[in-house]
Amino acid sequence: MAATVVRCLLMAAAVLAPLLAGSEGAFLSSKFYDRRCPSLQAIVRSVMTQAVAAEPRMGASILRLFFHDCFVNGCDASILLDDTANFTGEKNAGPNANSVRGYDVIDTIKAQVEAACKATVSCADIVALAARDSVNLLGGPAWAVQLGRRDARNASQSAANSNLPSPGSSLASLIATFGSKGLSPRDMTALSGAHTIGQSRCATFRDRIYNDTNIDPKFAALRKQTCPQTGGDAALAPIDVSTPTWFDTTYYENLANKQGLFHSDQELYNGGSQDAMVRVYMRNPDIFAGDFAKAMGKMGSLMPSADTPTEIRLDCKKIN
Repeated sequence: MAATVVRCLLMAAAVLAPLLAGSEGAFLSSKFYDRRCPSLQAIVRSVMTQAVAAEPRMGASILRLFFHDCFVNGCDASILLDDTANFTGEKNAGPNANSVRGYDVIDTIKAQVEAACKATVSCADIVALAARDSVNLLGGPAWAVQLGRRDARNASQSAANSNLPSPGSSLASLIATFGSKGLSPRDMTALSGAHTIGQSRCATFRDRIYNDTNIDPKFAALRKQTCPQTGGDAALAPIDVSTPTWFDTTYYENLANKQGLFHSDQELYNGGSQDAMVRVYMRNPDIFAGDFAKAMGKMGSLMPSADTPTEIRLDCKKIN
């Protein structure tokens, strides 16, 4: 009888294991590499410290890289894969082409991690750690990153084109998109605070500065100086007009002053459901820092589906 029970339990475990492996946040632990690769976090921190010191914007770029990875079939480093004969990767999807950057920084980290711990650490975990350090190095919060992700052996340009919110999104669309990932409106408003750092291309905010009416005229005039109605698509402007290289709450102050760079930003403070939350973050940096860290943890727990083939890549740009 006991032997039969044991066999049944083992069979159940065998069935459930692949399902749990693809479920949200399953088996992740902040201590996952403590024995497997004890130098991992020090390596990531060192490379990110150098990268951000050389170019503060890189911190924002790595944070965005993580977001664009997790929102497309989970945090599986699929965004890092180059195109192959078998699939078209995500690097050249509409939201990513000529926009997402920092791949070289991830490659540098991966090379050093491989030298220390061969075939042990996933590219997906490296991106998650690098995003956390990017925020912290620019004055934002730190948090314990849950680890143990694996790298997808495929990518989907079509999923990247359909899963990422656009800078022209309405509030309803933003709430729905984040909600589809298990993220609440409060999570969405906190994560949008990532726009307190970084720059964006004229093409992404042209409609906002020339066509929206809920915009500060002086702010619109300032942005029009470097973003003409035609041409100049690649011209950059800081997303946060006040402190673009420091992770703080001035992003929310900008929204209250109708100085959101994107239409989607200003939607958070435009007489809708998130106005009150914007005011809370604007006046309470500690609440924002805590909510942002919590929301990053929730987003970082998004896993690929159970049937996604995975591995620990040796080179983040290609499958083994």
